[in-house]
Amino acid sequence: MRDAADKRPLVAHVVYRFSMGGLENGVVNLINRLPADRWRHAIVALTEIDAGFASRIQRPDVQMLALNKPPGQGFWQFPKLYRLFRQLRPAIVHTRNLGALEAQVPAWAAGVPGRVHGEHGRDADDVDGTNRRHIQMRRVYRHFVHQHIALGGELAGYLRTKIGVPERELTAIYNGVDHQRFCPAPARLPIPGCPFTDPGLWLVGTVGRMQTVKAQPLLAQAFVQLLQQHPALRETLRLVMVGDGPLRAECQAILEQAGVAHLAWLPGVRDDVPDVMRGLDCFVLPSLAEGISNTILEAMACGLPVLATRVGAAAELLVDGQTGWLAAAGDAQALADGLGLLARSRSDAQAMGQAGRLRIEQHFSLPAMVAAYETVYERALPRAP
Repeated sequence: MRDAADKRPLVAHVVYRFSMGGLENGVVNLINRLPADRWRHAIVALTEIDAGFASRIQRPDVQMLALNKPPGQGFWQFPKLYRLFRQLRPAIVHTRNLGALEAQVPAWAAGVPGRVHGEHGRDADDVDGTNRRHIQMRRVYRHFVHQHIALGGELAGYLRTKIGVPERELTAIYNGVDHQRFCPAPARLPIPGCPFTDPGLWLVGTVGRMQTVKAQPLLAQAFVQLLQQHPALRETLRLVMVGDGPLRAECQAILEQAGVAHLAWLPGVRDDVPDVMRGLDCFVLPSLAEGISNTILEAMACGLPVLATRVGAAAELLVDGQTGWLAAAGDAQALADGLGLLARSRSDAQAMGQAGRLRIEQHFSLPAMVAAYETVYERALPRAP
């Protein structure tokens, strides 16, 4: 229940699930950095909240509510959300991605004065944004939203042209990265627990949920193909794949079948991502779809050259040929080619990493991101009573 003596507006952040992920990490960064004397927050997860991940929230006054919604459309949960919003009385409800967009209807019914929706990336089953059902759902629900936020220009264009969001209701925001927490080391540092400690090795790695849209098996295939095409690299090239999910076993099988599993390390989920990044020489993101990738920004902040697929806003983050390379999505050989260019010219790769770090400092700071979100929230407040 809202404390009548507390005049700070409450922002209810509605997500499908609150656990390890780029979208959720952005919520954490935003809540931790918005002025505590200006804003209150609540996190509403339609499904579940991971307590370990939630501990990253540094403010003790943030309410966290998990609704345990089963898969599929949750129309039957509208009354529960309606009652919740009536109880919380948020000034703003901020939903994120299609999985949480339906919460805008009970927010409207409950009289929430400021309704914001953010699109952070493509759905796993709609990597090119052409799914007619998804388009129609967004078109219907957009009428309950006051302000849309798109992570990057590509998603902003999608909302404008495919969904029909008016320009006045649309803001493009780039993720920011904590470039003090994610920072380069003078030399590559050993990753705790990693067997590849020889300074003469060259470690390529990725970090993220191992699910279809992230396409980690493509990186495993690219690693195998590169070693087959350039056998001399077996002496120095090593692969690190951090994360867990349904594709982890498939990645392991690809490496084992090729007889190179001993040249790779798949430790599962880690909560020391900055240390992992500082233990790599190169970062690869083989995704089939992305919005603004937090891991690309974090890798660049750590001074790593980045090889990424040309999806979503990757081309807005990277400068192809200067801070890394862009490759065609879904093409293991294209990834192998790009990885080979970096692995066979370490000095060029190091220069790209340095250029990436400078780009982060100049264009992708956390303060700039937080200020952009606060501007959107302030714009929504005049509707509040």
